[in-house]
Amino acid sequence: MPERPVVVNTSPLLYLHQVSHLDLLRRLYQQIQVPTAVIQELDVGRSQGIDVPTLGDMAWITPVALPSPELIPNETDLGKGEAEVIAVGLTQANCLLVLDDQLGRQIAQLYGLSCTGTLGILLKAKQLGYIDEVQPLIRQLQHCGMWLGEKLIEQILKQAGEQVL
Repeated sequence: MPERPVVVNTSPLLYLHQVSHLDLLRRLYQQIQVPTAVIQELDVGRSQGIDVPTLGDMAWITPVALPSPELIPNETDLGKGEAEVIAVGLTQANCLLVLDDQLGRQIAQLYGLSCTGTLGILLKAKQLGYIDEVQPLIRQLQHCGMWLGEKLIEQILKQAGEQVL
């Protein structure tokens, strides 16, 4: 059983899948939760021809329905997936949210929730020996369309003990 509940948003699922490292979530956390809105966002991507993971095939991923719509943060610029990830996080003690959206992370932190993102997953995976290098995966993520600032890349590579190129 995981140390704490882990709720994951669309982009980490999508990007880790596209670089063939979605299984890192299982290896790091054993079990993750995915809100209904995230599943719907992945389904929309699939219908548009985007390579998205099929979550129903993974026993370590638990779909979760939002217990109360009143928990959704009232922020118009927040995506539905991010909003539900935060709302589900508010219902569980010591929860970890995995989301990349900066606004979503800021709002989650205002609620006192812990966050990480796709790069945080890669960094933790390297620290635990599940991957050898972060840098090639960062380049693959960029190739898949993930926007990453150079300052953030440098910071992650330094934390990973890798040379910044």
